This record gives sequence, structure tokens and C-alpha cells, in this order.
Amino acid sequence: MFRSITRRLFAGAIVVAALGACATAPETPSPVPGVHFRMVETNGIKLRVAEAGQGPLVILIHGWPESWYSWRHQIPVIAAAGYHVIAPDMRGYGKSDKPAAVEDYDIHHTTADITGLIDAMGAEKAILIGHDWGAIVTWNTALLHPDRVSAMIAMSVPNGGRGTAAPTAGMKAANANGENFYYILYHQEPGVAEKEYDSDPRGLLSRLYASTDTPRDPPTVTDPKRSAGGWIPRLGKPKQLPGWLKQEDLDYLVGEFSEAGFRGGVNYYRNMDRNWETTPQLTGAKIKVPVGFLAGVDDIVIRGAKEPALQAQMARVADDLRGVKLIPGAGHWIQQEKPEETNAFVLAFLKGLKQP
Repeated sequence: MFRSITRRLFAGAIVVAALGACATAPETPSPVPGVHFRMVETNGIKLRVAEAGQGPLVILIHGWPESWYSWRHQIPVIAAAGYHVIAPDMRGYGKSDKPAAVEDYDIHHTTADITGLIDAMGAEKAILIGHDWGAIVTWNTALLHPDRVSAMIAMSVPNGGRGTAAPTAGMKAANANGENFYYILYHQEPGVAEKEYDSDPRGLLSRLYASTDTPRDPPTVTDPKRSAGGWIPRLGKPKQLPGWLKQEDLDYLVGEFSEAGFRGGVNYYRNMDRNWETTPQLTGAKIKVPVGFLAGVDDIVIRGAKEPALQAQMARVADDLRGVKLIPGAGHWIQQEKPEETNAFVLAFLKGLKQP
């Protein structure tokens, strides 16, 4: 009880300080009606958050290469359902701070950013919803800081427990001892991937955001060897935008990355082995709070897995797994590709939390 009261008092002081020192909104207003920006101090850095609504705290955590804007279809809907919703630009992205050191993007820093946001919002706990790398941060916040998470939804990236070896070891073995191109291994090379991506943000984003059925030009690099080139020329240029992505949406995201660069986001990948090496305590660890999982049937991350297999995989980590749903006709960018279905899943999950 004393700890709870102390934390509330401390969090209240942080809120006052944050409002006084960081409440000046960035010059560019939010492009989403009803959503406003502010800068929030957390874990020794400042993050820009998009914010709406009042009520229990929900934090939406984006992945790579994404933005708070990836949640543009969810923020107003969740806020209207009676929640205080914040969607930060994660460290290294958008208008948020971009620490220089690679290790400043490890899982200890990124999960502490989330608990710091909970403190800054004056809350004891939060409901976390994460996609892609945001799902990894969400899983690990629930594992490393279990007293700060009341429930969670992971999108696209499941969790079957801590592996027996560092992640990149298996990736190298599956790619000719690292000689063949694989984007995660490419991201391990110091300074290389971000140089390519920074030179053509629109080229990268337009290719990655395409759907599986989007017509494309043939790739200009087809040699599987890493030495043949980087990633953009291996991805055929789309001949049109997918139906779920408007030109103004792509333009906004391109503008964010043109200003912020890609180094911060790529640094998350450079900590994959470090994250594994520094969390031996997570071997066999279980999440006790309610957990939901959502992905597209065509999401390459789940590699064709069906709902029962994903249910069994995540049951090894989540004691209270309340739903695993795969949405047909959707790929990796689930909350943008299928916003109505995503919102229905999220609202049903949140409603279930209120049941006795």
C-alpha cells in the first residue's frame, strides 16, 4: 500500500513537471482529428506522444518502420470507448529523442520508456497494445515489469518463450552462414542499412507497405548473396498503392522518416542478441495478465501458422491467453490494412477485461 501511494505521488509530480516543461506542442498539428501531441519526459529522454480520451490508460506501441501514425485508425475509436490513449513515437523515431549509442535501444531501455510513460501519465498500470517491434516491447514489458501492465495485446509477433540461443545464430545458419541476404542480418552491419534507407525513404516505405497482391516491377537485384546489394533493389517497385494506404498517409510517413532517419529503428535489431544475453531470468517466465493476439493470415512473420498452433505456442508464456485471431486478406500491417476488424478485436478484448 505504501509503495502504491508513493508511486502515485511521484507520478503526480512527474505529470506536473511534464506539463510545465514539455507541454509545448510541436509546430505541426496532428493530422488526425481529436488527437493532440505533447512531449513527455520518460526514462531520461523525451518522447512525442499522440493522445486522446480519458479513462484507463492504453498505450499503443508501434514497430518498424512505423510511427504513432500507424495507429491513426485506433486512437479515436479506443478513446471514444472510454480510455486515455497514448501512442508514442518510440525512441529513435519521429519527433522523439534519438540516443546515439546502439545499446540505448535494447529491451531494458525500451521497456523502461513504457513504464516511464505510465508514471508520466499518473497511472499505476496500463493496457499495452503493440505491433511488430512494438509487440516485442509489449511482451517484454509484461515480463520484466509485471506490476505495471494490467493486460496486453500483441499484433503480428507471437512469443513462445526465451530461446536456447542468441537469435542471429539461427538466422545465419539458415542463410548460408550469413552469406545470403536476410534483412535482419543486414541490419546488424554498423551504419550500412540506415545509409541505404535514408537515401530513399519513399522507395523503402512504398515497397514494404505494399500488400502481397500489389502489382510490382521485377526486382533489380535477384542474386541471393549479400554482396550483390542492399534491400531496396531486392523489393520490386509497386505499380500502385494498396487499397488500405492513401497517398497522404504514405506522404506523412515518408516525411517523418525523411526528418528522423532510420538509424534509431534499425538499432532495435542490433540489440536482438544483447536482449537475449541480458535476460536469462526470462527462461520459463510466464505472463499472468490477460493476453490477446492478432495478425493477418498472410503476415510473413507467422509463416503460415494457424490459430491452434499459435495458441499452443503462446500458452507457454501466457497463463491467461484470451484470444488468438487471424484476419483473412491481411498481411503484416494489420491495424492499417484491416482497421475495422482490428478495432472490433481490441474493443471486445477491452470489454472482456471489465467482466467480473
